[in-house]
Amino acid sequence: MTRAQFEDRLFGTLRWVVIAFLALITLVPFYYMVVLSLKPIDSLLADPGSMWVSAKELTTATYRDVLKPTEDGGQGFLKLMLNSALVSLGTVVLTLAAAVPGSYAVSRLRFFGSRQVSAMFLAVYLFPATLLAVPLFVMFARMGLSGSLVGLAIVYVAQTVPVSIYMLKNYLVTIPASIEEAAALDGCSRLQTLRKVVLPLAAPSLMATGLYVFMIAWNEFLFALLFLAADPESWTVSLGLAQLSNGIEVSKTVLMAGSVILTIPVVLLFFAAERLLTEGLTSGADKS
Repeated sequence: MTRAQFEDRLFGTLRWVVIAFLALITLVPFYYMVVLSLKPIDSLLADPGSMWVSAKELTTATYRDVLKPTEDGGQGFLKLMLNSALVSLGTVVLTLAAAVPGSYAVSRLRFFGSRQVSAMFLAVYLFPATLLAVPLFVMFARMGLSGSLVGLAIVYVAQTVPVSIYMLKNYLVTIPASIEEAAALDGCSRLQTLRKVVLPLAAPSLMATGLYVFMIAWNEFLFALLFLAADPESWTVSLGLAQLSNGIEVSKTVLMAGSVILTIPVVLLFFAAERLLTEGLTSGADKS
């Protein structure tokens, strides 16, 4: 066996070992969380280490309890999920609306300091969120937005725009400039080129960036707690889950059901967008 063959077999085997290890530490905790959410509390107390739920024990009462409105004795997660969806989708739309022209300008236009702009965007993340929380809260309180979902979405946009511009810029620089030159020869303005040529080719990057922004807005807790704590009607699902975990009278099976509900939307979005995330839309696009 040659050295090259040995290395190919070794790294081929190690690759599958690493994949199996990562899948194990990712899927097993989620599987156990789902199992706990489908168990009655007495079964959990009798055998908390069981990794299986029988058909006789299986129950969806925990999910009904979590989703039922608080007026009917439930936890009201349906309302919380709606609030989180409004904030997250609004954040995605506003972030992409700002990041697309910003990333295009950084990747295509030449101006003073263009090389330092990317570093400046990333430098924003040198400031911890806890350092910005109090000044932002005071500023938005004076503007009357401290207890609203709109104010929270604006805060998320300010957090996600810099890294979104950086992510999109790294993709846009890979699109051949000759495509835009061909569009210009066909009579397209720069804005028409961006809308009709660049954005369709950048669809995978737009989807990946949008999912990243959605995930941040959906799971964020600190600013949601700071801005919405005084108004339970505006709570997001992460705040509701924290309330469940602090409740003594709330069973752990209900808490696990809430955790599954918090996790499922992001997982479904990743599966739905998998094709766009992996598809190479630029292949064969160059007209030269």
